[in-house]
Amino acid sequence: MRPDLFREVLKQWPDSLSGHLSLELGLSGGIDSVVLLDLLARGRSERPFSLCAVHVHHGLSPHADRWVEHCRALCEALNVPLRVHRVKLAIPGGMSLEAVAREARYGVYRESRADCVVLAHHADDQSETQLLQLLRGGGVRALAGMPTLRDEGGCRYWRPLLGFSREEIEAYAVSRALSWVEDESNADVRWRRNFLRHDVFPRIARAVPEYRRHLARSAALMADAAQVLEEVAGMDLETCEDHEGLDLGRFSALSAPRQRLLLVAWLGKLGAPSAAPEMLEDFRHQVLVAGEDRSPSLTWGGVVVFRYRGRLRAAVAGLRAGGACPLAWPDSGSIQEGWEGRFVWSRRRGGLAESVLEAGLRLVPREGGERVLLEIGHKRVKTLLQEWGIPPALRAGLPLLVRDDGRIAAVPGVAVALDARADDGWWPDWLPDANPAKV
Repeated sequence: MRPDLFREVLKQWPDSLSGHLSLELGLSGGIDSVVLLDLLARGRSERPFSLCAVHVHHGLSPHADRWVEHCRALCEALNVPLRVHRVKLAIPGGMSLEAVAREARYGVYRESRADCVVLAHHADDQSETQLLQLLRGGGVRALAGMPTLRDEGGCRYWRPLLGFSREEIEAYAVSRALSWVEDESNADVRWRRNFLRHDVFPRIARAVPEYRRHLARSAALMADAAQVLEEVAGMDLETCEDHEGLDLGRFSALSAPRQRLLLVAWLGKLGAPSAAPEMLEDFRHQVLVAGEDRSPSLTWGGVVVFRYRGRLRAAVAGLRAGGACPLAWPDSGSIQEGWEGRFVWSRRRGGLAESVLEAGLRLVPREGGERVLLEIGHKRVKTLLQEWGIPPALRAGLPLLVRDDGRIAAVPGVAVALDARADDGWWPDWLPDANPAKV
C-alpha cells in the first residue's frame, strides 16, 4: 500500500495541468469522489488552482435528495462551491438505464465552465471497464479503458485515481475520518458491473493477486495500438477525402481493415457516433459490390452516408428544404441561406449557360409533380432522382433552380434543362450539410 495517497497524487499531477487553472469535480457523495474532494481541497495549498464541484441528481434513488444535502455539507466545510444539476432520464430502446444515466452525467460535465473536469475512477473501475468491453466485443480503443487525461466533446477530463485500488482509497478515507453515502444500487448484481465487482473479481484476485497491474499494462499497450491505428486512419482520410466526400477509387485500393478504420474515422469527423461493426461492414461490402444503378446508403447518428458518382458522400439525415430565395451567382459557393447545403460549380459541356445564370435563378423546394425539359421531352424530377440513385433521405433537402417564369433550369447534380445549356456551361453540384452539429 502506498504510504501517502495525497503525496502520490501531487507527484503524478500532469504537466498539461500546471499553472493556475480551474477544476470541477464530479461529486456523487460516494467514497471515491469524497476522497478525491478531500485530496483536491488539500492540494490547493500546494498547487495554484481553483476548485468547484458538481453533483448530478438522477432521481433514481429514494435517497437522492439526502445525497445532495450530504454533498452540500462536505463542500461548505471545505469552502468548495457546488452546483447541483437535476436530470430527467428517458430510456430509448436498446439502451440500459446505466448507459442513459452515464450519458446524462457526461452531458452535465460538458456544460462545465472549468478548465478540466476531475473524475474519481480508480484502478478497480478500470479493470471492470476493460472486462466489460471485452465481453461486449470492443476494439482496441475500448479495451484501452479510461485514459488518465483526455479531451473529448469539447471537455477535458482528468482521472487522478486510476493508478490506485479501492482498498487504498478506503484506507485513506478511514485515516481522514471522511463520511460518504452508499448507493444501494451498487450491491445489485443484476447489473453487469456489479456482478463483476462482487462475484468475478474476488475470484480472479485469489488466483492472480496482481491482476490490476497486468490489466493496466494491457490497457497501455491497447492505447498505443489504438493511437497507431487512428494515425493510419487519419493519413488515409487525408488521401481519400476531398470537398465532395471520399474518392471511391482510392478507398477501394485500401485493404478491408483500413477501409473499416477509414469509415469509422470519417463518421467521427462528421460528428456521428461509432456504428455497430456489423452494420459498417455490410455497408462497406455494398459500396464495393453494388451495381452502378444502385446507391447503397447508411443512416446512423444523424448522418446518411451514400455512394454517388464515384464517391462516398455524406449528409445530415432528415434534411429539410429551405424557402424560395435567389441564387447569389457568382458568389453561390457558400451555404445558401435557409438551406442545409451549398453549391459546387464546375465547367462542363451541357452545364448552365452564363446568360441563364446572369438573368437570375431562384432556389425553390420540391413540391411534387415538377418536370424538366430534356432531349426526350419533359421528364418528372422524381423519376430522375430515382434513376440517379439519390437516396430518399436527401431528396427533400435538394433545391431546384428555376427561372422567373417558373421553368426548371436545373436539378442540381442531376440534370440541366435542354433550353438552359451551353457547350461550355456551369454544372451545379449540390453538397448537403454533412455535420449534424451544424443544423
